[in-house]
Amino acid sequence: MTIERISSAQVDEEERTLESTVRPRRLDEFAGQERVKENLAILIDAARHRDEPVDHILLYGPPGLGKTTLANIVAAEMGAQIRTTSGPAIERAGDLAAVLTSLGKGDVLFIDEVHRLSHAVEEILYPAMEDFALDVVLGKGPGARSVRLQIEHVTVIGATTRVGSITGPLRDRFGATYRLDYYTQAELEHIVRRSAEILGIEVEPQAATIIATRSRGTPRIANRLLKRVRDFAQVRGDGRATAELANGALQLLEIDALGLDALDRQLMRAMAEHHAGGPVGLQTMAATISEPVETLEDVIEPYLMQIGLLARTSRGRQLTPSAWSHLGLTPPASVQAMQPGLFDA
Repeated sequence: MTIERISSAQVDEEERTLESTVRPRRLDEFAGQERVKENLAILIDAARHRDEPVDHILLYGPPGLGKTTLANIVAAEMGAQIRTTSGPAIERAGDLAAVLTSLGKGDVLFIDEVHRLSHAVEEILYPAMEDFALDVVLGKGPGARSVRLQIEHVTVIGATTRVGSITGPLRDRFGATYRLDYYTQAELEHIVRRSAEILGIEVEPQAATIIATRSRGTPRIANRLLKRVRDFAQVRGDGRATAELANGALQLLEIDALGLDALDRQLMRAMAEHHAGGPVGLQTMAATISEPVETLEDVIEPYLMQIGLLARTSRGRQLTPSAWSHLGLTPPASVQAMQPGLFDA
């Protein structure tokens, strides 16, 4: 059974309204990802000067970092319309053909989870991205013939959390590829203050710092925690988010000082108690906490590695000395013997 996590970077339908409200509309409003922003600014300005659509763009990185927001910003900066879909939603080649033929010159087609496109759909997308044409097969059997239909020059923006799962031919057709990284503490504090202002929430500077610290480097989680702190402040206080109330809200949500929730700690504790800290395989880890492998790979594991609590080895995943310390546990003597010096005080 999948556990609903306050610190998950995945988004549900209810949260899309919040994201739409606080989402930056222009590149200069977007906080963080400075290198990506600079590259996109050059790409957009060059396209404007040539009076051409922007080249196809591939955005990849962990969920919740702003891939959808950047796609919408590119369309807005170019004064173009954007059509949003996802890999799993395009089931047949005809579905994609219908979308592409409905777009005007310079419009943007944003495909989330682009790595999940089927092979048949990809085959339609290749000529559409390269030659702005659709190869349509008319008829069946020996009398079938292929007809090439021209479409408008459009921009395809793909987003994925698994760039390695995208086929080589599709990846090569994106003219610009950018990786989004986790946000810094200062960037997240800026995002929390901006979102609080838009939502009409009074947040003290220390409270903004506490929320940012526990947001796992992810704006989506920062905004979600801000909402929960607001609720707590309204019920337990006067509506103003103070440091004391922020700490109280996050403690109630079981979010610790590193931004780890109960599921993160359950995983690390299971590795420590049942597998001596590893190495342990991903499938075994997933079975231990009854979570899908995809959840571990896309949501839990990247952040634990980012902050140095989990290491990936050739034999599997392994807890680091910092993880043992955070759990308040002492690693077995056999583990300390295998990594001399790492557990010294």
